[in-house]
Amino acid sequence: MIPINVQAYRDGLTEPRRIAPLVTFRILFGGLMAAGAFRFMASGWIERLYGEPDFFFKFYGFEWVAPLSVSGMYWAYGIVGLSALGIMLGLFYRWSALVFWLSFTYTELIDVTNYLNHYYLVCLLGLLLIFLPAHRRFSLDVWRKPSLRVETVPAWCLYVIMLQVGIVYIFAGFAKLNADWLLRAMPLAVWLPPKADWPVLGHLFTQSWAAYAFSWSGALYDLSIPFLLLNRRTRPLAYVAVIAFHLLTRLLFNIGLFPFIMIFNTLIFFPASAHERWLRKLGYGSGATGKKLVFPKAQVSLLRAGLLGYFALQLLLPLRFLCYPGNVLWTEEGYRFAWRVMLVEKAGQATFTVRDPQTGRQSEVDNTDYLTPYQEKQMAIQPDLILQYAHHLAKVYQQDYGIANPEVTVDGFVALNGRSSRRLIAPDVNLAAVEDNLWPKSWILPFEDEEKIAQQ
Repeated sequence: MIPINVQAYRDGLTEPRRIAPLVTFRILFGGLMAAGAFRFMASGWIERLYGEPDFFFKFYGFEWVAPLSVSGMYWAYGIVGLSALGIMLGLFYRWSALVFWLSFTYTELIDVTNYLNHYYLVCLLGLLLIFLPAHRRFSLDVWRKPSLRVETVPAWCLYVIMLQVGIVYIFAGFAKLNADWLLRAMPLAVWLPPKADWPVLGHLFTQSWAAYAFSWSGALYDLSIPFLLLNRRTRPLAYVAVIAFHLLTRLLFNIGLFPFIMIFNTLIFFPASAHERWLRKLGYGSGATGKKLVFPKAQVSLLRAGLLGYFALQLLLPLRFLCYPGNVLWTEEGYRFAWRVMLVEKAGQATFTVRDPQTGRQSEVDNTDYLTPYQEKQMAIQPDLILQYAHHLAKVYQQDYGIANPEVTVDGFVALNGRSSRRLIAPDVNLAAVEDNLWPKSWILPFEDEEKIAQQ
């Protein structure tokens, strides 16, 4: 058995490292988040996402989170943008980081249909920044209070960001090790051919081998890039691959700020000397003071316990799909918060029927009366959202039409990754009577049971 020197690991985590990489991360993260918030406000998305819907789908356990008025949501996003600027400038940094995390997380908890992996990543990084001393150099806080300035921080302050970025890549890579991605090149085989009008590369996207090449290289990239970035010799070429990969995906697919977030985040793997060269162009001075940041022992104990719990959760959440039966791409049980990036092409249709159990009368629901087109599209392919919507319909029909204990059923079909449409939900189950919880949902029809699906 190889002996483990615990003290050596602790010493490695607390050894002083120059703060420059953390400063670069703070500036780029804050600047990108501020630009994203103000862009969101200028694009009219607040009206579309928060003004148009009458009903909002909730994350389990966060049903109490409600949107403000449209003008209130503008204020909320204004707070997100201004606090992100505070992070970038290092102005009232701790408060800026806390306010950013609270306000950004609030906006993302309002409606599940707006969930994206990179929004989740921003919430996590925002949380980490609250506890990282990223403002102790080259910041307005240091200008206001020079005694805050330090030249080095404990190594773990850099490692936690590296680990968070590495977790995203590794789990995204493992998620791609499935038959659809590797053996059917799905969903890229569906997504690439429409890009045939691209100059130079367009004709390649129509070739069947291209989808396989993109699929296999994508899985290899995700699984290897954190380790290549950690290695001094492979780091420069690895970062070129980071830029090329994420810019290509940004051009091919509409995935928002995610490519830029990852391009900026992976700079944390570069040595402090490289960051200092870049920062000098912005006026970053020499490290003349040599002052080290040392956390008090009481804080170290709390931080150690908090970080261990945090990363244990980050490792367990993506694996919770193992607690559920069936294909996670079909059932989506354990799908969110697991870094399953670009794995699914789904299209669905859900027709709801509400029945009065006393009279036997029933009516078919027009979903456009209650949902926006985007909400309906997302609801129709996600079983937990179908259940939420069924409960909402039961409440509406009880309040507006006086039906006691209305029964709600759904005839829902979904096409997954280029396959023919198949029934997703058992059509004879009264969803209004089904409790929403974290247990496996027996009313989702199994994807693998071809014979049962054919009989529906």
